[in-house]
Amino acid sequence: MRHRHYQGLCSGAGQVIWLWRRREWRNARCAKNGRLRSKSKLFGPEKSGRKGIFTAELERALVEKRIDVAVHSAKDIPSEMDGALMIAAVLPRAGVEDLLLRKGNASRPITTIATGSVRRQRQTRAINPQARIVPLRGNVPTRLRKFIESDWDAIILARAGLERLGFSPPEFEFDGHRIFVGILPTENFVPAGGQGIIALQTREADFPVRQIVSSIDDRDTHLCLRAEREFLRLLQGDCDLPVGVHARFVNGELELRAQVFGDGVAPRVAMGRGSDPEKLAVNIFEKLEREHEDN
Repeated sequence: MRHRHYQGLCSGAGQVIWLWRRREWRNARCAKNGRLRSKSKLFGPEKSGRKGIFTAELERALVEKRIDVAVHSAKDIPSEMDGALMIAAVLPRAGVEDLLLRKGNASRPITTIATGSVRRQRQTRAINPQARIVPLRGNVPTRLRKFIESDWDAIILARAGLERLGFSPPEFEFDGHRIFVGILPTENFVPAGGQGIIALQTREADFPVRQIVSSIDDRDTHLCLRAEREFLRLLQGDCDLPVGVHARFVNGELELRAQVFGDGVAPRVAMGRGSDPEKLAVNIFEKLEREHEDN
């Protein structure tokens, strides 16, 4: 029997997480359908800090048929996607929360917080207007090293990215240093759309690949992602804007919560439930629009 060689490319914050994503996809694929051969390519980690450019390179490679599947962090995929491409499958969602990391004396007052996310900066200021917020860039190990070497009181990272490297609450050690971890409430720190989700992107017209990839799709996670992405599309936003949007199932019903920051310190927040992810996103978007007009 001849096997088609599928080529995979992944976007992300560095080689460790890239390899984790590739392993998870391959494990899920093989568990579902048996043997798989693949030829994997990896863009160097020097490109991993520029997610938008890196994601665009992957999508271009798909369109040009240099690869068959691209594996992304779903939050990095633009809400307006190339019409020739589609998200064929997603893996079960990891933890969506943001984490507050501290070092040394965990009871010390927090005055300086580092984060590279505009969304997290605005969420932090809404709770602690007096906090000094400094920018933080790089992959997870780089950010942890910068934290250890700095005089910052805390940094904020995504739970999914940290746990994929084997670090988890309530504490862990990194380079000989003890790091304390607190879970930030999603009511205040609404995650970025797609946070914690690994998405597999294919060409829409490539039915053989679509059929293989879609066999490992996690239906509930995909419905949540559809609602989040539709809200971002309506808002014309992505993970670089001060917007949080999170969908989940509550008693079998899809719930969507959105948090949008404007000119003021306090965000606009709306929440609702429904069965159709796109219609639910429209309803939440219109709620926020009406609130904005009333004010």
